[in-house]
Amino acid sequence: MVSAQNTDSFPVPAGNPNQLFFLQRTPNINTIVYELNYKNGALDSANPVHVFWIRYAEKAQKTELNYIQRNLAYGLRVKFLSTDNYELRFVADKDAVLYLKKAKDNKYYVYTTINNKQAILYSVYLEIAGGTFLVPNVDYAELKGFDPDNGVAVSERIKIKK
Repeated sequence: MVSAQNTDSFPVPAGNPNQLFFLQRTPNINTIVYELNYKNGALDSANPVHVFWIRYAEKAQKTELNYIQRNLAYGLRVKFLSTDNYELRFVADKDAVLYLKKAKDNKYYVYTTINNKQAILYSVYLEIAGGTFLVPNVDYAELKGFDPDNGVAVSERIKIKK
């Protein structure tokens, strides 16, 4: 089992220009990637984010989420707000609100609140302490990102209420 003490040794997905952010969690190094979803050269407004695994523990193969993972765990609910502006919510945590927006540099980013300030989300880490496959006990979530004004790295560890 992987613990928070050695998350710096987790592989970091790289080389994907459409990657928005990634999610990692115990008990292994497999990673869920959230990337922009283009259709015919334009962002697919009906489904702007594609979510998939990089199974580092299995030769780093890319695989799609299965039905349960997509609909109960790692998938996103998307709400169109306006052109180039979407609200995203994890299916497993409807209270965690993210926003997919096009920035001044004409690129899309996912924004969320980190330390009570808007930030561009880079990664999410979930520390899981037991539970079951369908109902894990998440101890905390650690969000990492960047200040959109100056590019400074920011992070916050959020204790999950049980």
